[in-house]
Amino acid sequence: MTLDPDFDAPEEVRWQGRFVRAVTRGKWEYAGRVGGVRAVVILAEHESRYILVEQHRAPLGGRCLELPAGLVGDHDPSATIEDTAVRELEEEAGFTAARIERLGDFHASPGMLSESFTLVRAHDVRKVGAGGGVQGEEEIEVHLVPRAEIAGFVAAKRAEGVAMDVKLLLLLAPGWLDKSS
Repeated sequence: MTLDPDFDAPEEVRWQGRFVRAVTRGKWEYAGRVGGVRAVVILAEHESRYILVEQHRAPLGGRCLELPAGLVGDHDPSATIEDTAVRELEEEAGFTAARIERLGDFHASPGMLSESFTLVRAHDVRKVGAGGGVQGEEEIEVHLVPRAEIAGFVAAKRAEGVAMDVKLLLLLAPGWLDKSS
């Protein structure tokens, strides 16, 4: 197989803001996070109900239904994926976990973004607070949805005009989560 020679071209930053940078590599254009910051996405259940969050997302111009998530190292450069997962689960949803299991690294839109995320599963989840976000993100709405009702809940939210994060597809794919345990 012959690879496009531009795949090995040097990366050139065309524009950089506080959080995002636009780059070219030969003829290819894409965006990524400044400073190599990566994300963690948390799959958590409490009493056989998935923990989902709904919040306004400026790029979408409205609300989006998502799994809890956060940026690793944005508050503390020495933070681990596990530390960040526990902190974000508590801040966004008001839950904590006794253990975090890494399920793998993924890319949501690899043709457009260099950003990746680590998907984790929270174990021994328990309620510890109100959730709803910290300063600047207090509008997060927490949803606890039984496994059997995920598809209907997602459909109802879509009918309301709520955007869906692509990572919700893993909750809609029967059997995948059972195989990854």
